[in-house]
Amino acid sequence: MAEELHIAQGGKEQKYQLLYKQIKAVTENESDTIANMANIAAMIHHTFGFWWTGFYRVVDDILVLGPFQGPLACSRIGKGKGVCGTAWSEQRTQVVPDVDKFPGHIACSSASKSEIVVPIIKEGSVTAVLDIDSEHYGTFDECDRMWLEKIAGTL
Repeated sequence: MAEELHIAQGGKEQKYQLLYKQIKAVTENESDTIANMANIAAMIHHTFGFWWTGFYRVVDDILVLGPFQGPLACSRIGKGKGVCGTAWSEQRTQVVPDVDKFPGHIACSSASKSEIVVPIIKEGSVTAVLDIDSEHYGTFDECDRMWLEKIAGTL
């Protein structure tokens, strides 16, 4: 408990270190992907207080809203559309410091100012994306990218 309190008061890197350990412990014995997505979204969201944290799953060649924390979200996103669809089509993480400057950004909420989207890749194909929005510009950096890719790997 003292370690958790110390880390919670520490920097972003320390928070991710503890969060990753907690996510591994919660997901290692659960085989259901949706249950794991729900817990991961909740854990990330509550650790960092982001505006929106959740998943979109690839279903019949479209991204369909999955488990999330935060306000109302877009239900479906096409491949190559917006930040999520771009992460899917390019199979790489998108770090967007200002969503208004991202070509074709889909504004599910006007409160969203920056975004990171991490593709979840299994056997060479994207099966889902982890999408996180912030109501502040420039929230996400290399530290977020590295740790969120590691977290996405738990799925």
